[in-house]
Amino acid sequence: MDRSPRPRPHDSTAARLAALAALLADETRASFCLALLDGRAWTAGELARYAGVAPSTASEHLGRLVTAGLLAEERQGRHRYVRLADERAAHLVEELASQALPGEPEAPRSLRAASVGSALARGRTCYDHLAGRLGIRIAEAMTVRGLLRQDTGFALTEAGLEWFDTLGIPLDRSGRRPLVRGCLDWTERRPHLAGAAGAALCAHVLEAGWCERFGSGRAVRVTSAGVVALSEVLGLVMDGPAPSSPSGD
Repeated sequence: MDRSPRPRPHDSTAARLAALAALLADETRASFCLALLDGRAWTAGELARYAGVAPSTASEHLGRLVTAGLLAEERQGRHRYVRLADERAAHLVEELASQALPGEPEAPRSLRAASVGSALARGRTCYDHLAGRLGIRIAEAMTVRGLLRQDTGFALTEAGLEWFDTLGIPLDRSGRRPLVRGCLDWTERRPHLAGAAGAALCAHVLEAGWCERFGSGRAVRVTSAGVVALSEVLGLVMDGPAPSSPSGD
């Protein structure tokens, strides 16, 4: 009896997974995706400068990311803008970044890198929701106050739904994206609040002036008004704004 292994039939899912992995295996393309986690649209030139590559090189890489569906592009006049395609793409990049980090954080190579890294760890946007220690503390405070459940995955309680309503924060419950979802934080290694509720809360704290973007990247910091507001609505004791702005992304 012939016991030699039979050829495995072609697996299209495996092929697509391998293609996606190869796409993100390039450091320049990975750098673009990490930059776009700030949730904003960037021009090809801005991303080229950010990654330290020629504009022609950036355009080639961006074309591949757009074709693969990780990025979406918009054109306004002569300018071409790109952004992450959707929350699923952002979640994929954040999860991979979390897996890629070493068990112990690497020592920063410069004072600038230390400043930027510290600001991102304190608070940042992850696509369209809050991350870093700020995002983790908000999720934990919501859980302690009975607004959010984490025991069987993230879920808003009835009290949580009322809390959003009381604050005047509309929630998109149309089903196009999960209402709530836990997103593994790549600096804290714990989940912060994502999904439609996470996006709505992030938009609210920025629009209300409780937080502000900090520097040119995706770092955010709590304002003086936010210190008071977060204490009132979640019982959080927050530090005031950082004294200076990080100079990087």
